[in-house]
Amino acid sequence: MQQGASLHKVRSSHWKRPRFFQLQEDRRNIWYRSHKPGQRRSSFSISDVEAVREGHQSEILQSIADEFPADRCFTLVFRGRRGNLDLVAETGREAGHWVRGLRKLIEADRNMDQREKLDHWISDWFQKADKDKDGRMNFKEVRDLLKMMNVDMNEDRSLHLFKMADKSQSATLEGEEFVLFYKALTKRDDVHELFTQLSADGETLTLEEFAGFLQSEQGEPRAEAETNAKDLITRYEPSETARRLYALTLDGFLMYLCSPEGSIFELRHAPVYQDMSQPLCHYFISSSHNTYLLEDQLRGHSSVEGYIRALKKGCRCVEVDTWDGPHQEPVVYHGHTLTSKILFKDVIAAVNTYAFMVSEFPVIVSIENHCRLEQQQVMAHHLRSILGDKLITCPLQGSPPSALPSPQDLRRKVLVKGKRVGQLEGSGQTPDEGSEEEEEVGETEEENGRNETRRRGKIQSSKQQLSRELSDCVVYCKTVQFHSFKHSRSHYKFYEISSFTESKARKLVREYGGEFVRHNTWQLSRVYPSGLRTDSSNFHPQDMWNSGCQIVALNFQSAGEEMDLNDGRFSPNGHCGYVLKPVFMRSPSSTFHPDRPQNSTAYRPLNLTIQVISGQQLPKVTDSKPGWIVDPLVRVEIHGVPMDNARLETKYIDNNGFNPVWGETLRFTVHVPDLALVRFLVEDYDLASKNDFVGQFTLPLTSMKEGYRHVPLLSRDGTPLTPASLFVHVTMLPAADT
Repeated sequence: MQQGASLHKVRSSHWKRPRFFQLQEDRRNIWYRSHKPGQRRSSFSISDVEAVREGHQSEILQSIADEFPADRCFTLVFRGRRGNLDLVAETGREAGHWVRGLRKLIEADRNMDQREKLDHWISDWFQKADKDKDGRMNFKEVRDLLKMMNVDMNEDRSLHLFKMADKSQSATLEGEEFVLFYKALTKRDDVHELFTQLSADGETLTLEEFAGFLQSEQGEPRAEAETNAKDLITRYEPSETARRLYALTLDGFLMYLCSPEGSIFELRHAPVYQDMSQPLCHYFISSSHNTYLLEDQLRGHSSVEGYIRALKKGCRCVEVDTWDGPHQEPVVYHGHTLTSKILFKDVIAAVNTYAFMVSEFPVIVSIENHCRLEQQQVMAHHLRSILGDKLITCPLQGSPPSALPSPQDLRRKVLVKGKRVGQLEGSGQTPDEGSEEEEEVGETEEENGRNETRRRGKIQSSKQQLSRELSDCVVYCKTVQFHSFKHSRSHYKFYEISSFTESKARKLVREYGGEFVRHNTWQLSRVYPSGLRTDSSNFHPQDMWNSGCQIVALNFQSAGEEMDLNDGRFSPNGHCGYVLKPVFMRSPSSTFHPDRPQNSTAYRPLNLTIQVISGQQLPKVTDSKPGWIVDPLVRVEIHGVPMDNARLETKYIDNNGFNPVWGETLRFTVHVPDLALVRFLVEDYDLASKNDFVGQFTLPLTSMKEGYRHVPLLSRDGTPLTPASLFVHVTMLPAADT
């Protein structure tokens, strides 16, 4: 791989170009370029690659299967929303060599500890700055490096650091000299000040001093503080002498603060830790809208990759819009638009393969069925033959159920959401050939923005034949049209589900917030984006979670604040796609109202104080001009019930994205902590136009740790911006105590 090889890059069945690929000496980056002279070189990092698929495991490679055998083909799957890279080697042996090599490099990257990651990060910067590739950096290259690293430092100061590190007095830096220069550049005055406050001698923290810090500042229980202190010293103290004495040096203290244990996210919430034995309606469920689309709603590309990406992000409810296709094969696309089409059976095959790769809890396939009777039968055949015993086709106990099953009961099972003729209690009511069932025209027509009659307030319904075979695939998620909460209580069953456009749901939240909460304690609700969002933008999901709506479907292909909130909501509990709703949203007699939380018996407000201390190694703004250095500010946002929604921000720091210091304190009162999300947003201040996005991190308030914490920043796509972070201090106290 380091010698390089010619591989064909494939974009379509008509676009196949040879490119020279080569693993660089750092074993961290791969460069590739055209064979034509003078062509620009492209590159990607091993850390950007999520997986390598062998053979024809992409739609593009499947389209050229007759031209290139499977053993020569492989696909690189990147993190975030970046498109896949499809490649064809000259021989099967060469393809196997690259696949095995890439997988080993990916595994090694994942297994790196904190020190190794930092060493590689330093090495990456050295490689970028060493323009003439002689393994050394002169002062001009160092000055260029500082600009690349978002550092605006005067020449005298940078020359002083350069000479201090140049131990060989060769007017260049190499090897350990560059490491020394980097350490001087990244000296953390904020951490040093905290360390000297805690340490009696200013040199080390004793076991007693460190345990006291963990208890008084970091919120560790007194009984566990000393044991935890010993464990952390053993893992993060680089000095063997200090480790033997159970003492912590400044370097060890910084390593702890930058470790997962020093993160703002509660580590105990990283695995599945919640009770998973409650009915499905007691959970928020990560859900995707028009999952097949990778772009907009009118001309966008439909792809099985949409399902793969959503499922690998922990999504547990995917949407499938089915229409009659050629050769009696149903197709999936956004009807009456120019979006491309994919086969229904390929979608179900992707669900079968990827449904339980990252979560063992059930997947709901939400079918919007537009097919005639014959192709519905084909759909039912594909569901049963491809999914096999994963598909739920009858109540779990074999008899009519009395309540929705739990995620635990339904592990590694697939549920179909759709129309069903008759009740579960009377399975004999299903039709022999086909039956007419009232169709929820409002959902389909309003979604496409063409139902003029409905917009004038008239209700329409139509009749659609439903095949017995497809009807029998629906068990716990039978779709019904919503009329009123009173009507639902009188006429509907717990296994039935209603769908709402965002505008309809928002109206119900506004006018009947308390009733909506109680409705969602016994029945599932799905909310989906307006048909006017042809650009695949998203609505604010928090409004729907405030009323207990479980299936809040978003366009996963569209990055932005709304998807940041969704990712934050489902970041705890093992990223499994299910998060248990607060206890006050699970009782049919709940008194909770999102607009009046103070009237609830569960009202427990708290005061949240966040001191934004500093930032570290913030990235440059995408597509910024060479030499441009960010002017960063930090905005902290609370997203929750209406009276909790708030945004406060720091001042901006001129020309310093490398180690800005704010030292500002932001204060919030949070009335419903169990529903609140906290979003840390870093922007590049711009006086003349909208601020530019730099990085963000979102998490539930209930998963946020107190004390001195680092906030790891994520890109717009949700991928880590290692080692970019914020350093903050967090305090949470009951409102009555302050």
